[in-house]
Formats: sequence, structure tokens, C-alpha cells
Amino acid sequence: MKTHYDVLCIGGGSGGLAAAQRAVMHGARAAVIESGRLGGTCVNVGCVPKKVMWYAAQVAHTLEDCGGYGFDITVRGHDWAQLKQQRDAYVARLNDIYARNLDRREVQLYRAPASFIDSHTVAAGENEITADHIVIATGGRPRLPVMPGAGLGMVSDDFFDLEHCPRRVAVIGSGYIAVELAGMLAALGAEVRIFVRYEGILRQFDPMLREMLTAEMARNGIRVITESGITELRQAGDQISVDGPGGKPLWTCDKVLWAVGRIPNIEHLGLAATGIELNANNEIITDEFQNTNVPGVYAIGDVSGRAQLTPVAIAAGRRLADRVVGGEADRRLDYDCIPTVVFSHPTIGTVGLTEPQARERWGDDVRVYEASYKPMYDQLTGHDSRAAVKLIVHGTDERIAGCHVFGPGADEMLQGFAVAIKMGATKKDFDDTVAIHPTAAEELVTLT
Repeated sequence: MKTHYDVLCIGGGSGGLAAAQRAVMHGARAAVIESGRLGGTCVNVGCVPKKVMWYAAQVAHTLEDCGGYGFDITVRGHDWAQLKQQRDAYVARLNDIYARNLDRREVQLYRAPASFIDSHTVAAGENEITADHIVIATGGRPRLPVMPGAGLGMVSDDFFDLEHCPRRVAVIGSGYIAVELAGMLAALGAEVRIFVRYEGILRQFDPMLREMLTAEMARNGIRVITESGITELRQAGDQISVDGPGGKPLWTCDKVLWAVGRIPNIEHLGLAATGIELNANNEIITDEFQNTNVPGVYAIGDVSGRAQLTPVAIAAGRRLADRVVGGEADRRLDYDCIPTVVFSHPTIGTVGLTEPQARERWGDDVRVYEASYKPMYDQLTGHDSRAAVKLIVHGTDERIAGCHVFGPGADEMLQGFAVAIKMGATKKDFDDTVAIHPTAAEELVTLT
């Protein structure tokens, strides 16, 4: 016998849970299919445990700085295993909270793999489920490259299974996952080198941010090897050899971490039974309303390849539910001007266009305001650190097109500025705002 719902979400991660719970708020009957732990990448092997590790790295940096503030502290070591145990317990509590929330809101949960039988029927274990609206929110996973010995390396999911801090780690990749995990490992005691394929890290970010972070990583002992051309990983005793062109050994280390992108989780969904169209990256193609080419079937989050961030999946899921069962016919997520943060050391906050993107769009009708300074905190630590802010404006009214922040506190200060920029703030709006002193945030309203 088939069970019918108004809304069926395939995937119990951020997007699927958000869509299902918003649907029941509108009075709909909703279900979620999930074979793994609730919460998806973010809660289990992404944002949440990553932020815990970032906090641990921040504590390590703070302990190094204590002398500058008059504290005489001897650090006897770091218990990685204890940190892992407490972090994993925290994640497990979140898994339980998600399950209780589904129960409380009367969202039916099927603990089974999902596979389409036809475009509106899904198998979940022995259950056959139909729905008026089916939301595919299966997320993605780290990509493992195709090259000899690639399996000797680990991916970001495996990072959270490490029982101790490796002595030497090669991180291969140039994106935010690479620089975040490299910074955490280095702060907690590993010798880290980042191998990038092209000219540097964070290629999609503003040049100012890239340059500042590269310099700060060098100060923290992280070496970035550009245009590395890695061709093979090879076992060398109890070590791993990272080899370049012609088999030339580039470095020998304990662990290799691949951070070379992510791929959508679609293999076992039986999409061939639906006729759903995919792009060249095997991501599900959607329009601005998250519709696939099959009526009544939608895709949100990483599986659709658009702005792969947890808050984006949540926002898309909620808006989709508002539209399909909440009576808000035009409700959709605007993917323009989405803020994001890199949890590097120090942090990066960015929203809007980079300077090259703005100049490509508006040419000479672009003006840049920026400032670099030494953070007050490091006036006493002795560190030769720098922080920076940058505003990119265009037009005669100097509407803000991009905002980029590098330095301590960037992660927390950006959200408020993102609201203003999303609302169409101009440089004059920032100038007319009284600064809060002494803070890093005041730099953005005092630029000249």
C-alpha cells in the first residue's frame, strides 16, 4: 500500500528538514526520508564540528599570546582525543534534537535509502510513498580525484574521524575547506603544506582577501605551494609521498587531505525513472523557483550546485514550502548578494562582488575604498599581523556592490553589514552611521 503526503523531502539535512518543517507549519502533511544521521553534512561532518575545531585552534593561538598580556602559562599539551570525544557528543545531541523536532512537529521520518520508482513515487525501504511535491535535498560529498594512489589520502569527512593530530599533513586544494582545515591542523600542532593547482588560494575571492590570508598563513607556518601539478600519491614506508610531474617527490607526510571540491549525492536515487535533467557536473538543474524539469519535483541545496552553504539550503527549503503549500506563489530565494565567511585564522567575511567582478560589470564606474591596519589585540602580542576592509561601490550614488573583511571578528561583524547591503545601502549611508569605538567594524563606516 502506498502512503501519500503533501510534501516529501528526500534527505534529512539542512534543506530537507527546513522544507518539511515549514510545510507542516502551513498545515501540510510532510515526510522526510534519511538513511544516515539527521542534520546532513553541516551537523555531522561540516559546519558544526568544523567550528568546534576552529574554536580549539583559536584557543591554541590565544594560549600563545598570553605572555603579551602578563600571563605566565605553561601549556603541557593538547588532548585531541578528549576534544574529539566532546565534539562528537555535541554532534550526537544535535542529531537527537533534530529527531525530537520532527516528532514534535509531526513530520514522518523514514529511516531508509530513497529511490524513485516513477516521477511521483519513491521507495523508502519497503515503503512506497507518493507526494504532490517531492523535494530532492540529498546534498553532496567530497570529491576524490582520479589519479594513482588517490585513495591514500583522506577527505574532509575523514578529518573528523582522526584520533590524533598528524605530525605532517599535505592539504591539496585551494578553496575554503582547504584553508580552514589547514589552519586548524597547524594551530593544533601539525606541520602543514597546502598544494594548489594554480596560482594561489581562494581563487573566487577578492584579491585583497587572498593576499592577506596567504601572508598570514605563512606567518603561522603554513607553506603554500602553487602550481604544484600533483600526479600521484605513493606509499613510502609509514609515510605518504606526494609526487609531482615525472614522479618527482614534492613532500613526504603522515596524512594527505584532499579538498578539491564536492559532488552531488544522486547515484542511488533512480533519477532515470523520472527524466530529471542534470548539468555537466551531475547537479540537478533547477529554475529560480527550485523547479526541476519534472512538474512537482524540486531540488534544493548542494545537490543543485547553487551556493553550497547551509543557510542557503535552509532558506531555499523554507521559501519553497511557502510557495507550494503556503499560498505564496512568488516566494523564492534571491541568490544575489549572499554573505559568506571563511573560518580561517583570522577569519574572512565577504558579501557581494569582488573588485574584478565589479569592474567587469561596470568598467570605470567603480570606486574602491579600503584600509589596512594592525589589530589592537596584536599591539601587545608582538605578532606582525594585519587586518583589512574593502568596500566596492558603483554609480553616482556609490551603491555598495561588495564588502570584504579580513581579520579578527570578520565572521561576526559581516551579518549586519550584509543586511544593509542587501537593502541597497550606499557609501553615504555608511558614512552617516556613527562608529562604535574601539572595534574592527568601525573601519567600514570610516573609510575615506
